[in-house]
Amino acid sequence: MWDFLQSHSAQIVFSSWQHVSLVAQCLVLATILAVGLAAVAYRSSILSSAANSLSAIGLTIPAFALVGLVIAPLGFGVPPAVAVVTFFAILPILRNTVVGLNGVDPAVVESARGIGMGRIRTLLTVELPLAWPVILGGIRVSAQMVMGIAAVAAYVLGPGLGGFIYSGLSRLGGANSLESVLTGVIGVVILALILDLVLVGLGRLTTPRGIRV
Repeated sequence: MWDFLQSHSAQIVFSSWQHVSLVAQCLVLATILAVGLAAVAYRSSILSSAANSLSAIGLTIPAFALVGLVIAPLGFGVPPAVAVVTFFAILPILRNTVVGLNGVDPAVVESARGIGMGRIRTLLTVELPLAWPVILGGIRVSAQMVMGIAAVAAYVLGPGLGGFIYSGLSRLGGANSLESVLTGVIGVVILALILDLVLVGLGRLTTPRGIRV
């Protein structure tokens, strides 16, 4: 194993960077889309229920099946990987954002409206900051989930550590096959732990002091 890591160190580092870059960029895109959808839906009980149902149903879709379905419209490489990772990343964030916004004390919202704040300003300066810890919880869950899904995207030649896993599985029993699989799996786990620590730190920096646990 040590010899395999030494001989492939440059490739491992590059693939690790590609993997975490793919996940991080998709998380940013997913957060923007999920918060936007939640901002439209959370004031309506029907739309809130629809958003929660979409999140629940979306999570039942096998990642491998969805990766296969996007080959026809998007081909191989980065586009299908981004599409699949972003889709799954949206789901926990959307649900938590709806829950977080609905959990804001109505009295606080009414106070903000009472001093002349419009709906958008109230959302941006009052409701979203108060809901941020819950939203961040969804982002953390999403990050852990899509870190593994990003490896599945190697099936469509997506970037990242999934290439080591698929390469090893395709020649299981051959030379260095097990080492290749273990490198990919352990690398994904390590990256997931590092990203979660980064998000914890981000939460401490961005959560208002008054509501920080």
